[in-house]
Amino acid sequence: MGSLSIWHWLIIAVVFVVFFGAKRMPDAARSLGRSLRIFKSEVSQMQNEGNASAGSPGTAAQQPPQQLPSGQQATTAPETRSESKTL
Repeated sequence: MGSLSIWHWLIIAVVFVVFFGAKRMPDAARSLGRSLRIFKSEVSQMQNEGNASAGSPGTAAQQPPQQLPSGQQATTAPETRSESKTL
């Protein structure tokens, strides 16, 4: 039940051709291929940047978090709005 037979794939292909037309299918496939190539190059570039920053000493990723003296907690000031509503 979970797998698709050849007849299912054939019906799906026919539906795509009917919806998108035979002229637009090569353009759509070409655009998809370009998008995948760009995506792969960006992912590999991000991995290269990640490897380069992990190897260099003194980066922010390798520095330990700063600790507060005992008894103090980090707090943030709540945002206040000075705008007043008038009717």
